[in-house]
Amino acid sequence: MPPPLLSVIIVAYKSRDEISPCLASLPRRIDDGAVEIIVVDNSPGDGAGEVIRREFPGVRYLAPGANLGFGRASNLGFAEARGAFILFLNPDTMSNAPALAHCLARLRADPQIGLISPRLELADGSMDLACRRSIPTLWDGFCRASGLAAVFPRRAFFSGYNLTHLPADGTYEVGAINGAFMLAPRRALDTVAEGGAVFDERFFMYGDDLDLCIRVARGGWKIVYDGRVRIVHLKGVSVAKAYDAMARAIFDANRQVYLKHFNPRGSRLVRWKYAAAFGLWKQVALWRARWRGQRRVRPA
Repeated sequence: MPPPLLSVIIVAYKSRDEISPCLASLPRRIDDGAVEIIVVDNSPGDGAGEVIRREFPGVRYLAPGANLGFGRASNLGFAEARGAFILFLNPDTMSNAPALAHCLARLRADPQIGLISPRLELADGSMDLACRRSIPTLWDGFCRASGLAAVFPRRAFFSGYNLTHLPADGTYEVGAINGAFMLAPRRALDTVAEGGAVFDERFFMYGDDLDLCIRVARGGWKIVYDGRVRIVHLKGVSVAKAYDAMARAIFDANRQVYLKHFNPRGSRLVRWKYAAAFGLWKQVALWRARWRGQRRVRPA
């Protein structure tokens, strides 16, 4: 049997209710090749495995028996994948064949593209802003955390983090895309892997996608956003955590990404700079979130 054209790797965590729509939305063939689907279940006791075995017997189901974290579980799936193209996909997404075929065609037409993402839309039809990002400067991060980026979304000076000044339905190179949908040619992932691992397993859940994007770009590959096609991302469904805890984890993980890539010599001054900057961003973002929550419940 010839190898599949595309291997889809899904890391599930308490995804019993979301995994069925996700898998049902994926085609089993695209153009001239088969689609291989691999699910790595980080919470095998929640019933997702039974759903997969019953409704999707053609899906490869891996249950490591513990929560390995996103990066390590993704690497496990990658080690089993046989496709020439690899898609890392969240279980709280709903794809469609035209979008996948379009993105695959882009990769096949341009061998310099190392990662591509379509437009990701939330359940209400709005754009998931994380599907196209820069590698943010300290100023970009402050604008996002403080709300300046939301106040001036069309001004490049303030909107560098999520690139909201660029057309949502356009296609162009970006600094980073979202780990919810990362489509790549296998050869690109092989060239940037560290010790055979695509994702840095030191990042348990957050920061791993940004780290991979930095390595892909430094490897000479292009990272492309294509808003002409779209899929649905029911963002947050697969992560049942309080906002405060999640925000802290995201900021802390991204700080570690910056220390890894932009402070390779371990300078104490640079370490202090990033610690102070990310600590400020985190606190400002939490203050804004709590203020918004208080406004929502405040009596008229």
